[in-house]
Order: sequence, then C-alpha cells, then structure tokens
Amino acid sequence: MATMDIPAPMAGSLKEFLVSVGDAVSLDQELLIIESMKMEIPLESPVAGTVAEILVDAPARIDEGQVLLRLAV
Repeated sequence: MATMDIPAPMAGSLKEFLVSVGDAVSLDQELLIIESMKMEIPLESPVAGTVAEILVDAPARIDEGQVLLRLAV
C-alpha cells in the first residue's frame, strides 16, 4: 500500500489532531488544527485513506513543510 506524507502548509503551532492512527479519512476531511498569526486553520486531507502514522505530538511548534502525518492510500 502506498503512503502520502502530509506536510505543514505554514509555520505555527500544531494545536490538535482531529484524527488518530488507524482512522479512515475522506477527501477534504479535517485532519488537524494549526494556529498561525492568531488564526486557527484546519488542514484537510488531500486524498481518501487511512491514518498510518502521526509524526508530531500536539501541542508543538511546527515549521512550514514539516511532515505531520502519513496516510496509507
């Protein structure tokens, strides 16, 4: 099964995950919440799949491009 890395689209704080390892996710489903510049921004799944791995513990500072989770697709 192929995997897809999901990177942070911007630097900020990873506020919370809305999914757990093993969860099935659909296209455009919200995966997590990033706080940046005092705004809360949801990160949506670009594909349908299953959460294979979460690579960062929330809450945490994150950098743009940092891989946050991996989906099995």
